[in-house]
Amino acid sequence: MNVPFFLARRIRQAPIESFSATVTKVGIASIAVGLAVMIVAFAVLFGFKQTIQDKIFLFGAHLQVSKFTANQSYEEAPISTNTRFFREVKSNPGIAHVQAVALKAGILKTPDELAGVVLKGVGPDYNWQLIEQSLVAGRVPAIGTDSARAATGPPDTTAGYSTEILLSQFLADQLKLKVGESVITYFLGGSQPRPRKLTVVGIYMTGLEEFDKQIVLGDLRLIQRLNNWTPDMVGSFELFVRDFDQLDATFRTVFDQIPPDFRLFKVTEQYGPLFDWMVLLDRNTLVFLILILFVASFNMVSVLLVLMMERTPMIGLLKALGSQNTLLRRMFLYVGLNMVGWGLLIGNAVGLGFCFVQDYFKLIPLDPKNYFMSFVPIQWDWGVIGLLNGATLVLIAAVLWLPTLVINRIEPVRALVFKK
Repeated sequence: MNVPFFLARRIRQAPIESFSATVTKVGIASIAVGLAVMIVAFAVLFGFKQTIQDKIFLFGAHLQVSKFTANQSYEEAPISTNTRFFREVKSNPGIAHVQAVALKAGILKTPDELAGVVLKGVGPDYNWQLIEQSLVAGRVPAIGTDSARAATGPPDTTAGYSTEILLSQFLADQLKLKVGESVITYFLGGSQPRPRKLTVVGIYMTGLEEFDKQIVLGDLRLIQRLNNWTPDMVGSFELFVRDFDQLDATFRTVFDQIPPDFRLFKVTEQYGPLFDWMVLLDRNTLVFLILILFVASFNMVSVLLVLMMERTPMIGLLKALGSQNTLLRRMFLYVGLNMVGWGLLIGNAVGLGFCFVQDYFKLIPLDPKNYFMSFVPIQWDWGVIGLLNGATLVLIAAVLWLPTLVINRIEPVRALVFKK
C-alpha cells in the first residue's frame, strides 16, 4: 500500500465546514483563476495579433519587389511580367503566392465632397480572400473582365478595363457614397487631370486609418492605360510567404534572385511601428504570465503551510510511530498536487469555456476606431494551452516541495502537544 497517498487522501476527506477544507478551496481557486486568466490572455493576444496582421496583409504583402527610382511619389517605374525574376520567384519553395499590382494617386469627387486617394490596381491573380472578410457591403470588383468602359475622353475609351472599384467605409461616409453609385476620379499626369467615371461595387473596413483613408482597389488595366504602359507592365510584385515565421529566411533567398535594379521590402519594415507594437505586447504578456505563476505558487505555498500547521499533532504522532520525514513530505506533496489537479481542471473549463463563448457569440464588443476591430478576437493555439498547463503543473509542483522542508524541523514531543 502507498502509505503517503493513503494518508493524503484521508487529509483531503476533512469535513466541509473545517478550516482545512476552506483553505483547500482557496488553493484550488487560486490555481483555477490563474490558469483561466492565462488561457484567455494568450487566446486574446494571439487573436489580436493575427487580426492586426491580416489587416496589414490586406494591402501590404509579406514581401514587395519594385524598381529603384528617385521618385518619392506614387508614380512607379514599370516592371515587366516577362522578366526572368517573375518566372523564377514563382518556383521559390518559400513563396506561396505572387501577384502584380500598381499604384496611382487620384482624387475622388462628388458634387459636395472630394478626397485624395491611392488607386491600387490589381489583376486576375489578386488574392481577394482577406479583403472579402473585411467587406461590409457589396462585393469585390470584377477584375479581368470588360464589365465596363472608361467614361470620358479619347483615347482611353479604346482600351477595355473594369470601372468597378472597392473603397473603405471611411471614404464612403466622407463622400456620401453607397454601393452601386458612381464617382468621378481625377488622375494626374500629362498636361491636365484625366477624369474617369468609376462605380462603387463594394465597401470594406479594416479599422487601420493608414489604409481606410486612402486605399481604393480597382483594375490594373486602368492604371496601365493611364500610364501608357503595355499589358505586361506593372508597378510592383507582391509576394506572400508560406510560413511568416520564416520571413527573414525567405527574404534572403528572394534577395539573391532579384536583378540589381530592383529593390525588396519586408512588411515588417514598411509597417515597422505596428510590428514593434506587437512585439511590445509579447513582452507585456510574458511579464503578466510570470506574475500570475508567482501569485499562484505563493498561494499554494501558503495553503500547504496552513495545512501542515493544522496537522502538526498528526505529524508528531506519525514521527513518534517511526515515520520518516520523506514519507511525511510526500504525503503533503500529494495533497498539494491534488489541489493543483483540481485547479487545472476547473481553470481549463472556465478559460476554454469563456473563449468558446466569445469566439462564437462575440459577446464583448470593441470600438474599431481605437482597437482596429469590432469585437475581442480569439485565436486557438492548443500547443500554447498545453504548455501553460504543463508549466503551471511543473512549477507549482517544484515549489510545493519547499514548504514540506518544515516537517524536518518538527519535533514529535512538541508536536503532540501543539494544540495545548
